[in-house]
Amino acid sequence: MGQGPRSAHRAGRRGPGGGKQGRAAKGPGRPPPGRDRRPRPPSERRAEPAPDALPHLSPEALGYFRRALSALKEAPGTGEDRDLMARNILKEVEAQVLALATNRTGSEMLQELLGFSPLKPLCRVLSALRPNLRVVACHRCGVHVLQSALLQLPRLLGNPAEAEEDDEDEEEKTLEELVLGLAADVRDDFLFYCGDTHGSFVVRTLLQVLGGTLLESERARPRGGSQLSDSQRAAAWECKPADSEIPETFLNRLQDLSFCFLKDIAVFITDKISSFCLQVALQVLHRKLPQFCARLCSAVIGYLNTRNSSADGSPLLLFLRDQTSSRLLEQVLLVLEPLSLQRLFEDHFQGQLHSLAAHPIANFPLQRLLNAVTTPELLSLVFEELSPALEAVLAQGHTGVVVALVEACRRVGTHQAQVLQLLLEAFHCAEPSSRQVACVPLFATLMAYEVYYELTEEEGAVPAEHQVEMAIARTLGEVTVLGSLLLQHLLYFSNPGIVLRSLSALTGPQLLALAQSPAGSHVLDAILSSPSVTHKQRRRVLKTLKGQYVALACSRHGSRVLDAIWSGAALGARKEIAAELGEQNQELIKDPFGHHVARNVALTTFLKRREAWEQQQSAVAKRRRVLNSILED
Repeated sequence: MGQGPRSAHRAGRRGPGGGKQGRAAKGPGRPPPGRDRRPRPPSERRAEPAPDALPHLSPEALGYFRRALSALKEAPGTGEDRDLMARNILKEVEAQVLALATNRTGSEMLQELLGFSPLKPLCRVLSALRPNLRVVACHRCGVHVLQSALLQLPRLLGNPAEAEEDDEDEEEKTLEELVLGLAADVRDDFLFYCGDTHGSFVVRTLLQVLGGTLLESERARPRGGSQLSDSQRAAAWECKPADSEIPETFLNRLQDLSFCFLKDIAVFITDKISSFCLQVALQVLHRKLPQFCARLCSAVIGYLNTRNSSADGSPLLLFLRDQTSSRLLEQVLLVLEPLSLQRLFEDHFQGQLHSLAAHPIANFPLQRLLNAVTTPELLSLVFEELSPALEAVLAQGHTGVVVALVEACRRVGTHQAQVLQLLLEAFHCAEPSSRQVACVPLFATLMAYEVYYELTEEEGAVPAEHQVEMAIARTLGEVTVLGSLLLQHLLYFSNPGIVLRSLSALTGPQLLALAQSPAGSHVLDAILSSPSVTHKQRRRVLKTLKGQYVALACSRHGSRVLDAIWSGAALGARKEIAAELGEQNQELIKDPFGHHVARNVALTTFLKRREAWEQQQSAVAKRRRVLNSILED
């Protein structure tokens, strides 16, 4: 793999992938969302109404609603009394809804109140807000009230009792009619709402409500421009949307809004704020109206393909390196059908993967391409081109590309042995073969062998054999999020033998440190859940934790690992765990995490009535076997 990266490691670099990861990393990475936005001409900038143009909320009214909300929270969870209290409070809200929605404290209280709202009061609140839609939707506080109101639809439309109430008064508009009217208002001034910093949130929420799909990635998006962590960002990309039943009219309106994107596709590709709306539309349409999703994807690719060609060839390459359009292309890649994805790769990506992987922005769309690969044919093309540059990509700090490639090999089921060998070579533990036993701490910390063990090797020298004593004396380094993900994917390979042997070679304190780590604890989860790990292999790894159970139980993340181990343990193993925990029973009971483990293990019963404890555990094991046999059938 060349000497460049190896010499860089000696110069004090962290090693493969050692740089800060994710889009929030400092340095030459992708700038965080919401910043570096191109200024608009003065005529296009969105300005909130002047404070004196909005109705004023008196301190007395604010105090009244604060006390009313507090009383509502303290009321019994269900029943007519609480329902009646919510109706009465929201009736008072109607007269001052605009003042509440545009007041910071009032907005927060109103959002909470809407969570308790029955159907009719919610309809009246929406009716009161609709005449001032532009003011509320484009206000930094009012926008969240509109979002909260719209997000009540799955709860209320799916409730038969609420639906009957909706039919009682024919003079008032139903919730369905109000939402359709709101969508029509947004459609009539679509570019304005999509391009406004606050108004775009309403559009995105409206798209989800009309499609009956609430996206986890949108719910996880922080307010106020704060950054997601690496683990939160990874979870957002792997989100599972929540679906709800919707009337057919909602899908018809969703189609209308999708045509609005087509009419001004250039704006939605190039404007940062508007682009977010198109990204959400693609996710919703992919689930509910796939033909419209494909049409939007074709429009995006078609527009980009007509722009000026880059020096490298495809005009798409310019946009893959652009802050705004690359994010949109990431979403396009995730929703394309397999055949369309293959054509896109052959037309625009093939031959460019090395430069894309090295680019601070374009490496993210490349990761999404790898996430979207589902066929062996496409994976072979990608792997053949990208694999020779694996060590260089790691040395550049773009570890996410490598993790995505490993995940694709796991998902598709091909090139697994090859990518593992390349990883061993990149982390300098392939040769001599004795070094392979050290691969787990290297992968977990994203450090090369020489960097992790603080060795100095001359240029061109033969790599030294692995020293077991040195490995035992070394405490486990800090486990990174991407390193943990890498190990989890490798444990799901059809043959995870090398990784399991490395895990078995860890000392008790080292494996304990892995289990207690926020990121590393998920590696233990993969050991327990992977179908590729046999019971014998699992026992060989976990037996190292014997003598560490009390420390594991008294840890935030370790206690969760111990609970998972306990759930899958046989009666004999449970006796061993309970006996070790019983020696420190008082310490466990006093610990905030340990006392939950003691209760789960029924430790008091184990110490005082051993026979009853064994009968109880035998009954639990029998029920588990019956359930497993049913699930297997």
